Amino acid sequence: MATGKLYIGRRVRDLRQANRATQAQFAERLGISASYLNQIENNQRPVSAGVLLALAEKFRIDLADLSGGEDDRLVSALSETLTDSLFDGYTPSLQELKLVTQNAPGFAHALIAAHRAYRHNSEQLAGINDTLGRSHAAIETTPYEEVRDFFHFVDNYVGDLDLPAERLAGEIGIGEVDPGPLLTGYLERHHGVRIVRAAHNDDLVRAYDPDARLLTLNSYLPAPTRLFQIALQIAQLHAGSIVERVAAGAGFRTAEAYEICRIGLHNYFAGALLLPYRKFMAAAQEVRHDLDLLAARFGASLEQVCHRLSTLQRPGQKGVPIFFARIDRAGNITKRHSATRLQFARFGAACPLWNGHQAFENPGRVARQLAETPDGVRYLCLSMQVSRGGRGFRQPQQHYALALGCEVSHAESFVYADGLDLTNAGAYDPIGISCRICERTQCASRALPPLKGRLVVEHNIRRTIPYQVIHDRLDQARIADE
Repeated sequence: MATGKLYIGRRVRDLRQANRATQAQFAERLGISASYLNQIENNQRPVSAGVLLALAEKFRIDLADLSGGEDDRLVSALSETLTDSLFDGYTPSLQELKLVTQNAPGFAHALIAAHRAYRHNSEQLAGINDTLGRSHAAIETTPYEEVRDFFHFVDNYVGDLDLPAERLAGEIGIGEVDPGPLLTGYLERHHGVRIVRAAHNDDLVRAYDPDARLLTLNSYLPAPTRLFQIALQIAQLHAGSIVERVAAGAGFRTAEAYEICRIGLHNYFAGALLLPYRKFMAAAQEVRHDLDLLAARFGASLEQVCHRLSTLQRPGQKGVPIFFARIDRAGNITKRHSATRLQFARFGAACPLWNGHQAFENPGRVARQLAETPDGVRYLCLSMQVSRGGRGFRQPQQHYALALGCEVSHAESFVYADGLDLTNAGAYDPIGISCRICERTQCASRALPPLKGRLVVEHNIRRTIPYQVIHDRLDQARIADE
């Protein structure tokens, strides 16, 4: 497969400015002309292999950090935005999208935010919501969406928390022996906090009394949840100031988003403490990402393991890039992140052909799927059902599907790839992102027409799909021939 040209003008410019160098000075250090550097910074020319090596050697940067990453996520989000019928008559090329996201990422984020506000307004109108016109809430981004996008665009990795969490895990000894006594002992010795079990309370998970220095935990929590809640308390006491600084730096519009982000960041520190970065990544490589073995080794739940795998994006020490999602029975994606080229739809349901939905049909098993998206990228997809809640006979359980996977080029790093014919093109199921933006016009599982394209309905012929979609003149010619 041919390697695409690499346009990283904005990153090169940021690196030059961070080193307080003029174009002439920076070009001299790279061994190129100032005019060539100017063309690189303006994305008029791609970087050559020689320039990449010079950047790595002279400025000690990891070449892997110059790959798509954030740009891919931003391109995906911007592309989905522009498929809205609001932009009928304009279909940008991939090169146009990349030029915008690479040269003007702030503009791209602003357009995505404006479109999201427009969507909220339209949905309120469609539902004849009686609050429309009485407050700005109808058109504003929700706090949860703000926080979701914050984690999405930092690649789900927060170094300001991950590094100190790993250092603290080393001091405590996490990853070597049973973490329960270690965490409990640390909390009491360093913070004077005692842990007690709550009287029977169906609703309570944890409660902390800062005056009495008392942490109360539900008596019937599963062991991994109990450990996580203790680690969360340590996060609040040990890394509270860091969390506040990171959340404040995100520039959220509302106090609600700020507070929700603080919860997410405390949870992040707790996960990084229980599953310290390098030890966890080394174990994942050793057992070839066997989720059950990783959960048993670190005393964690499957969801905690999957979530942590999605955060292994430390510059210079990245793990296998994966996508990860948590899905409820109604198909709502309640957690999502992707370090791969597969990006989840921001609106609407996920593709029905994706095996993320199949986990509920086979509880207790890891479902495997080889899948290919319309852009020709192939993936190893895994899914499994997990349950939470249900503390006692009368308490309901919540059932979720966990879905994760990687591009096939990394599939051999997963034990779940064993026995699959990765080289057989016929073994890959065609999937999309969501029906509203999927390019596959002949998919029998399509739930609704795509936003882009004109529908043609033939009353005398009934195919699997009761309409055809015209995207361009080639499609028109094909339909005319039929």
